[in-house]
Amino acid sequence: MTQTLLTLAEIEALARTAHAAQTDKAGRPYTEHLQAVVDGVRERGGDDEQIAAAWLHDAVEDDVLSEDWLREAALTERTKDIVLALTKREGEPPESYAKRIRTTPGALVVKASDLAHNADPARLAVLDEHTRARLTKKYAAMRALLGLPPG
Repeated sequence: MTQTLLTLAEIEALARTAHAAQTDKAGRPYTEHLQAVVDGVRERGGDDEQIAAAWLHDAVEDDVLSEDWLREAALTERTKDIVLALTKREGEPPESYAKRIRTTPGALVVKASDLAHNADPARLAVLDEHTRARLTKKYAAMRALLGLPPG
């Protein structure tokens, strides 16, 4: 039997519900980050599978949806692959994480959008100086590992 795929509207609603209680480092609703990543993927010419992955890119990593749920979800295999590529594994070196993103078709666009929003100076400005400096360095290092231009 063929499973009917979730629509982008259904995926958005699912992601918003799953992350509803979550806030970012600045105390903002986490769903604002998801929307910004989706918008960035669209601006970068991403397709529907990448947009779906953008809505879900942190769901498994943040334990708001399980990897088992993802495996069984009515999503394309490519969307699932992108979400799993973007899911950091405990103790994983950044180089391995970056390689998985670079070698998973479609994942780099989503991660580029994620990094762009995470490193947004306006978003970082509300953080304390130590956290801002640490994250700026972390995001720049990941951009370099991914072969993305600075900034």
